[in-house]
Amino acid sequence: MSKVLIVDDEMDIAELISDVLTDEGLETTIKNNGEDAVEIATKEKFDLIILDIMMPKMNGTEVCNQIRDKVDCPIIFVTAKTQLLDKLVGFEIGADDYITKPFTIEELVARVKAHIRRSNRASKTNQNIITIGEIRINKESFEVFKNDTPVELSTREFELLSYLMENAGIALSKDQIFDAVWGSNYGEIGTVAVHIKSLRTKLDTEEKYIKTIWGLGYKFVKVVE
Repeated sequence: MSKVLIVDDEMDIAELISDVLTDEGLETTIKNNGEDAVEIATKEKFDLIILDIMMPKMNGTEVCNQIRDKVDCPIIFVTAKTQLLDKLVGFEIGADDYITKPFTIEELVARVKAHIRRSNRASKTNQNIITIGEIRINKESFEVFKNDTPVELSTREFELLSYLMENAGIALSKDQIFDAVWGSNYGEIGTVAVHIKSLRTKLDTEEKYIKTIWGLGYKFVKVVE
């Protein structure tokens, strides 16, 4: 369930937004001042923040300015201001969208859902891409690059490389690798060494990345010097 932080000093508006988003299947948290918003936004993970600009003591732009380098979720400003300059200031300090009062609930819900979907797609894409040193793989497109040059791998070589990179820094036994990549009822464990050799030939001739752990198996190093 996606989590939304609602920051507005007008409780009736905050609760209305919360009720509507809860009906849409979202989890909401309300804060009525900027100080509390900064504290919770930097301690908990939210999928989106709805932030009113016109608040006493610490306004929305100050809140955004303080949390933007600590949170990566979308931030939607809500305000009665309509001047172009105010919008530009909001975007410059890290706002992702801007909705002015009065607004329709349908418009707010549509924008919230759109930003959460976009953010989730971006997060999924980032999870599908693993980069260590000169080697980068994209698990979604089944692509492998070394120094941005494409490298052709077989399906099993790609699965082996993905498993090693996903567990970078961990010493993996041959049995672990075989079970994860081939399955315990498929082939022979000797095929692990054969495919490791093939990966090294294509990607790691100096054995900078795929290290042999004698008597155990292999390890893909996290940091290459």
